[in-house]
Amino acid sequence: MPNPLIIDSIQQLVADALEAARQEGTLQLETMPVIQVERPGNSEHGDFATNLPLRLAKATRINPLELAQSLASHIAPNDVIDRVEAAPPGFINFYLKESWLQQQVETIRQTGNEFGNVDSGKGHRIMVEFVSVNPTGPVHVGHVRGAVTGSALAKVLDAAGFDVTREYYINDAGNQMQLFYLSILARYKQALGQEAEVPEGGYQGDYIVDLAKEIIDTEGSRFLEMAEEQTLKEIGDIGREKMIATIKDDLSTIGVEFDNWFSERSLFANGEYDSTIKLLRENDHLTDRDGALWFNSVALGDDKDNVVVKTGGEPTYFASDIAYHRNKFVERGFDTVVDIWGADHQGHVPRMKSAVEALGIERDRLTVLISQMVGLRRGEEVVRQSKRSGNLITLRELADEVGSDACRFSFLAKAPSTQMDFDLDLAKKESTENPVYYVQYAHARNASILKLAKERGIDWSSGDVGLLTHPSELELIRALLRLPELVAAMARALEPHHLPHYATNVANTFHTFYENCRVVSSNAEDDAITAARLKLVEAALIVFRRTLNLMGMAVPDRM
Repeated sequence: MPNPLIIDSIQQLVADALEAARQEGTLQLETMPVIQVERPGNSEHGDFATNLPLRLAKATRINPLELAQSLASHIAPNDVIDRVEAAPPGFINFYLKESWLQQQVETIRQTGNEFGNVDSGKGHRIMVEFVSVNPTGPVHVGHVRGAVTGSALAKVLDAAGFDVTREYYINDAGNQMQLFYLSILARYKQALGQEAEVPEGGYQGDYIVDLAKEIIDTEGSRFLEMAEEQTLKEIGDIGREKMIATIKDDLSTIGVEFDNWFSERSLFANGEYDSTIKLLRENDHLTDRDGALWFNSVALGDDKDNVVVKTGGEPTYFASDIAYHRNKFVERGFDTVVDIWGADHQGHVPRMKSAVEALGIERDRLTVLISQMVGLRRGEEVVRQSKRSGNLITLRELADEVGSDACRFSFLAKAPSTQMDFDLDLAKKESTENPVYYVQYAHARNASILKLAKERGIDWSSGDVGLLTHPSELELIRALLRLPELVAAMARALEPHHLPHYATNVANTFHTFYENCRVVSSNAEDDAITAARLKLVEAALIVFRRTLNLMGMAVPDRM
């Protein structure tokens, strides 16, 4: 069982102080406020701080500094807290005991690869659905950001104690799939010397030509003898499965894996689509109008109603999405669902939330994260791409050029809702200019220090961590200890993009420690401090490894 977070313990101390002040009559509050505890930007202001007195000043009409002093007087130092101070204009600062900090090196070493895990999820069942590109072409660079975000988020949620399912929704029904099948058939016929045209709106990429050739290699020309409808079905089935296999293989090159691949077609085959439409009709959420079937979105707070079945009887992708989300929540019983969609689906979010509500599910149980597009450049040169012409850089091409780790770290380094450019040249640099290299090099340096110690026959198992008193040593310990609370915060906010920043910060702190504190000394008089510092290096190695694993990156022992 993970240990309670120190930040949670401090929040409880503040809550107890509030209650004590209420009991003695110095503070009049009808309801308990939300207590926010944060790490100050400057360690001189403590390890943790709360601005609660400032936030309560108006409601209580008490000078915030006086209120801070009053509350601080109710918080006694303990085995963890060295002192509590009120600071202007109205903060309460908490300083951790040096002896407690030192002992956490042993805690990290004993916890090992489980360090960083928390139990905030308490087994809550959560699905993360991401990528979910139509199987009509390979995954391209525009999909990589959502893929990396979803993969890292799932790892964070795992570490936070959630029961996580990673899912890819295969959009294998509808008009786009028909155009895909017709495009393959046209290229198949052309390759066998027959005249054929790719349909208007069809797929022009070279991969369609390659697919057609693969089908000829295994199936020969037998489809030319079949009726058109049967030919289209069989070639379509082969092409779809080949494309799904390609997508799976390409995603695996950057470490993106799924627990489940869910077929949209299954919703129609097993009757779930029909039963969903029936349920919505019975509850007056659908209206027949202008020859189409409309979802009454306005009645649920949206700005317009939305078509679920077109005038020709073809379901919209919104209609099958409603059935799919009913499957997630009702049929499979997920407590929470997180969808990660591309920027072109942003307008779809409000109606999807309304549809969930119409199914009798609390709309807050569905969270949709929007992943913005990414610009590519080589130094100052912008790399042009065009979806219409099929001139797109695929995921595999990107991974082959810059590597999986650069893809994962770089695409994770900013919140998915923000714009970003990806510099292909920088991602390949093996220097400290490249943050990917910088972080992995810090782990490798830790590993090399421990390797050197072992080669010299040094046994640091009995090292005294109480000797770790240098400011650089204590700052490194503080940095390492942030991992569990970071995991809890990222899981709560669904924001895995903090991982690269944390990793870089720990690397900076470690390199400062390395420059200021010689670890392996050849002087026998320094054996005691060498053993203590090796324990700290070992703890740092564990945190680097854990952080790299959460980001889905390789953990090199040498570079």
